[in-house]
Amino acid sequence: MSGVARSVAVAAPHPAAVGAAEEAVRRGGNAVDAALAAATVLTVVYPHQCALGGDLIALVRAPGQAGATAVVSAGAQPVGLDVDALTAAPMPRRGIRTVTTPGVVGGWTALADLGALLPLGAALDAAAAVADDGIEVSAGLARGLKAQRAAVLADPGLRGVFASRGDVASAGDTLRQPALAATLRELAAEPDAFYRGPVAARLAAGLRALGGDHTAEDLAAHRPEVVPALEREIGDGRWWVAPPPSQGALLLGVLPAAMDPDRAGRETDPLVTACVRGIEVRDRELGDPRGTAVDVDAMVELRLADGVSTPPAGRALGDTVAISAVDSDGLAVCLIQSVFQTFGAGLLEPSTGIVLHNRGAAFSTAPASPGYLRPGTRPPHTLCPAIAWSPDRLIALGCQGGRAQAWILAQVARELLSGSMAPGEVLARPRWVVGARDLGYDRTVLLAEPGVPHAPAAAVELGLPVVETEGPIDEAGHVQVAVRTADGRLSAATDPRADGRASVVAGS
Repeated sequence: MSGVARSVAVAAPHPAAVGAAEEAVRRGGNAVDAALAAATVLTVVYPHQCALGGDLIALVRAPGQAGATAVVSAGAQPVGLDVDALTAAPMPRRGIRTVTTPGVVGGWTALADLGALLPLGAALDAAAAVADDGIEVSAGLARGLKAQRAAVLADPGLRGVFASRGDVASAGDTLRQPALAATLRELAAEPDAFYRGPVAARLAAGLRALGGDHTAEDLAAHRPEVVPALEREIGDGRWWVAPPPSQGALLLGVLPAAMDPDRAGRETDPLVTACVRGIEVRDRELGDPRGTAVDVDAMVELRLADGVSTPPAGRALGDTVAISAVDSDGLAVCLIQSVFQTFGAGLLEPSTGIVLHNRGAAFSTAPASPGYLRPGTRPPHTLCPAIAWSPDRLIALGCQGGRAQAWILAQVARELLSGSMAPGEVLARPRWVVGARDLGYDRTVLLAEPGVPHAPAAAVELGLPVVETEGPIDEAGHVQVAVRTADGRLSAATDPRADGRASVVAGS
């Protein structure tokens, strides 16, 4: 678009992140720059859901590109991990043994290499300024602090940052993070220092002081994967997701039921059945291709071993942020980064100010599981960014929602891609999810917001209990979507269940 200011549609779960994205666009950035600017600031303003100590999975589709590219920056367990000490009991939910090598910073670097116009250091410097100047604790962060009060107060690192006055911070309080600001400034000068430099040395020493088996060599070994995205044509659209260890293949598996034009007229929702099948297939198939054979086709086809059955209880709900951006040139990005559970492992490494994720809690200690714990391997991943194209529009979408991310995205897919409803209206509609331990139940249930048609009847047919809520719930996901129509119009929407904002901003 020579001589024409580039515009970007962007959505993220915090206003400060969208503000950073807008500033990047005004300085000449594109959709990648907008996503990176939002992502770096989110590690400061939304530390209960994402941090430098977490993982990242993203998708990029460039103008004219036949497919899409996936950035899978999921970290591995330490090579020297004491497996025997862990496999004698179920995998712990939190603590230092659940901390894998963080992939976020490596993911940012790989994403920038795929088409950023601005230096990554500028985004990191801007995030450092926010950490130094202080931010107002949002409603979402306040809920996270209240929910995890005991864990925050138990860890000296978290307590020193988020409970400096004796109790956890409340909404409206000012939060400053000087150690994190210093780390971000070091990374602005040299992002690779996180894995092979002074930041890596301090982080590795801090992890060992917390009782971990992590070494500087484990950090130095991290390399994000930059690979072709998985692809499936469904109806008039084409969809792209990340490959394993992401659960993206399951979204491709359930989308045909979601996109069925006759779905709304049926007495029971076929998507519920597809998602229940998806849970069972995931538990049987999803793991790290570096450590086990993964049957991607079985996940895409929702291929069951012995027919549909109620699956076993799952793992914990994840806390995640999604950023979606599409620009007027036709560049689309969906970036998801996460600490897994709220405040991750329940640990903050004091010398760096970094909150550490507990992504390793998704490993299994059962040898028959595809997610069996092995040194140097990555756990099964909930992160599920998506990009879709039809002759009428290009969309980038992702969500918070743990193991239910594929089910959540499937419920908004048809209307977003067809354009039959405004994006904001689609995201505001009631939704449902299916799950077990990830939703706080001992067995698989369908959890439904008020006003969901046909899903409860489908659950009853499958023998699943139905739990109806009084109103919108976080478990139904925080979807972020950006759209470009074939005639070049841009729009974006943020989920009303989140603290976020959506914007269409023109560059200078």
